[in-house]
Order: sequence, then structure tokens, then C-alpha cells
Amino acid sequence: MVLPLRFSVVAVSFVDIWSPLDAMLGVVGPLGAAAAVDTALVIDLDPHGPHYGGPFSLADLVGRGPTLDQLEPARHGPAVLRNGGVLPADAEEIVSELVTRWPNVVLRCPQETEASVNAIALLPLLPEPFTPIVEGRVVYQRNHLSGPGPGTDIVLPVPRTSTIKSLLDGVLPPRSDRWVKALRQVWRT
Repeated sequence: MVLPLRFSVVAVSFVDIWSPLDAMLGVVGPLGAAAAVDTALVIDLDPHGPHYGGPFSLADLVGRGPTLDQLEPARHGPAVLRNGGVLPADAEEIVSELVTRWPNVVLRCPQETEASVNAIALLPLLPEPFTPIVEGRVVYQRNHLSGPGPGTDIVLPVPRTSTIKSLLDGVLPPRSDRWVKALRQVWRT
């Protein structure tokens, strides 16, 4: 199944990210990408996705309709809109509206679906010959067993444990964090 991403894009920067092989990378990768820019919204399109924090979900906005305050950034920094159980097709209008009002948007795509042509795949960088390969844009996550990265793809350094804990706790890591700095590259591709 191909995820239908037909949202009109007006955001200054827009990336859709999926991790078909690594659930943890699929949870923290979009958070890191949002932390890498001044202001960004992560929208979780996975109806079975993680329970990111926050007072409301994408399903809430679809079901009750959003307020103006829910559609626009209230401050600088990353924000996360958890899914809450709504299908991407049912949220298309709300997602399009959010994309037009935020300067940077990260769409977190479900792990088990084939993402759009423009999606960035986050993949673990495994030793050869086990390095996974997918068509399209790829960002590899280095680990302690990784060899050199393939070709011209972006290769992220091994993140610090404190970086991952901070992101999962909803705390912004320092902008100087090497993993977050490396994720700035996804906004340039």
C-alpha cells in the first residue's frame, strides 16, 4: 500500500520521513529532524504510532475541528502532533492546513507502508552485505558495527543516549548536538 500524501505544500520546508526497518529510528528520527530547525511541526500520520505527548491529537483536530491556536506555531522550537488513531486520508484537509501555516513540517509516515516518492527513508547502516537499500532518498543511521556509508547518502553519527532520552521526554537537545546537527541535512535535500 502506498501512503496517499497529496497534501498541498506551502511550508518553507517540508519532509516526509519513514523507517521501514527500524521502529525506534522511526520514532526519534522525525523528532530529531524537527529539533534541527528553528520551528517545526511533526505530524504523525501513523494511526498506530507512538503516543507522543501533547494536549490533543490529529484525530482530535479531525473529529472536532481545529482552533486557530491549534493550527499555528505558538512559540519557536519543535512541536509534535500525535496521531490518535486517524487514517491519513481522513486527515488530509487538516494536514494541508497545518502545512500552510507552519514554516517547517515533518510528516512521520507509518513503518509498514510504502511512503511517497519524496519520502526520506531512515535506515540502519549495517555492515556489508547487510546494508538495506530502498529506492529514493535515504538517510543511514550509523551504529557501533557500521562500516563506511554507501555513496552519496547522508550518514548520521551514533546519537548520544542523552539525545534520544531528551527527544523522547519532549526536551530539546542542545542545538550543538552532533546528531541533531547532522539531521539538518534532510532539510537541504
